[in-house]
Amino acid sequence: MALETTVIESKISEKFGAEVSNFRMERDIFTFEAAPAVIKEVIRFMKEDETLSFNFMTDLCGVHYPDNEKNAQFAVVYLLHNWIDNIRVRVKTFLNGDKPEVDTMTGVFAAANWMERETYDFYGVTFKGHPNLKRILNDDGMTSFPMRKEFPLEDPGRTDKDDRFFGRTPSNYEPNN
Repeated sequence: MALETTVIESKISEKFGAEVSNFRMERDIFTFEAAPAVIKEVIRFMKEDETLSFNFMTDLCGVHYPDNEKNAQFAVVYLLHNWIDNIRVRVKTFLNGDKPEVDTMTGVFAAANWMERETYDFYGVTFKGHPNLKRILNDDGMTSFPMRKEFPLEDPGRTDKDDRFFGRTPSNYEPNN
């Protein structure tokens, strides 16, 4: 018998109560939210529970919501997969905009290591307890986090790029041209 979303919801709700919420189908993936204080235990429970058996972390990524209230400006999104029943689940945890931090998942899923480093590198989310939390793709000297929406899409100080080659000349913006 396939694992039903109602079973997933009831087992997680029974174990974590008000710390988990907003269970729903979102783009054909069962999704819910967990408080940052319990997210690690929620993920561990989903992996170790014999009925749930979410034994693979497919992805972990960050999202920046600059228009949200201060305590929910960042999210870390975990995508888990149960290979036995071929079920995927998305778990979100929202973090404070001033100090986005959450416990590392490296002790639960080794695959979280590089994904957390990438999320730190691009969004500035600190994963408490991570064994090697440092930039993975950007230069170590960077002081900003380029995927945050408060930063411009392009570096206005670049001198190695000629906008004419990208169709961005002043004549392109004149009407009737």
